[in-house]
Amino acid sequence: VPDPQITQATDAVVQVDTTTICGTDLHILKGDVPAVTDGRVLGHEGVGTVTDVGSAVNSLAVGDRVIISCINACGSCAYCQQRLPSHCLADEGTSGIGWILGHLIDGTQAEYVRVPFADTSLYKLPDGVGDEAALMLSDILPTGFEIGVRNGGVKPGDVVAVVGAGPVGLAAIMTVGLYGASRVVAIDLDANRREVAEAFGATDSVDSGGDGWRDAVMAMTDGLGVDVAIEAVGVPNVVEMKRSKQHGFCCGAGGGRMWMEEKLGTRVNHNRVDEVLESGADTVATACPYCMIMFDDAAKQDEASGVSVKDVAELIADPCVRDDATTTQ
Repeated sequence: VPDPQITQATDAVVQVDTTTICGTDLHILKGDVPAVTDGRVLGHEGVGTVTDVGSAVNSLAVGDRVIISCINACGSCAYCQQRLPSHCLADEGTSGIGWILGHLIDGTQAEYVRVPFADTSLYKLPDGVGDEAALMLSDILPTGFEIGVRNGGVKPGDVVAVVGAGPVGLAAIMTVGLYGASRVVAIDLDANRREVAEAFGATDSVDSGGDGWRDAVMAMTDGLGVDVAIEAVGVPNVVEMKRSKQHGFCCGAGGGRMWMEEKLGTRVNHNRVDEVLESGADTVATACPYCMIMFDDAAKQDEASGVSVKDVAELIADPCVRDDATTTQ
């Protein structure tokens, strides 16, 4: 693979010093992200050293150590101005998708990577911060914190369940205390992960492999159930575990992860549009412009399916839906 070069004045080229593999990369390898073409260099997380900058880059210089954000942001479009860079409207990759590294352009699992919009997509590292610690801020920790803890609306005194004690789940467990959670329950199949979760701040842990896992969680809350449930695995049966009402509607894409979409009462995988048509769903809601295009195209090709595609914001604004649904992040 040729070394990347500056192609736009706002680009930087970064020597990748440390990177990692994300669960999203595993989805790609399984064929769940068809937009990734053969030969694409994967990876959207990393820490590195700037080796070249475009003429319009103002805040960085050759030799700077930087965190490579999993989301590229132009910084000027309507979504970036609303601090929603996951939906950046710039035309690098595909307009409306901020996750482009290792997806729509070559990523960080290489010696060098070209980073578009360097001023707003790279972050200088202070002296004394090691690569391994900084790497967690590239995607994993912000995903657990922003998508799980913040979007989950955790408040002081809440009881929080985190389903899945992998890296993203541990990030949520680490940070949920910042918002005053009184009890944090880690739910996982693996005993070692549950032990690590307690070391990271979980007050309790439950083995989800047994039939009594739900009863165990309910017993911790006097039968009321938890205040916030954070699903940190991303597979259908785990999404089902955390739903507390009959209906749920979907999620946003953010933090470098693509999430399982839920229709009111029916699960569909957002990367398998045929499931939308076969699911019996009448409405699909998504916050991701890319998913909306995919679903809309699928619905138009099969008018008999009767599937209606809506933006999550539109659905939330409908009181008939809002009052009878829970939002899964």
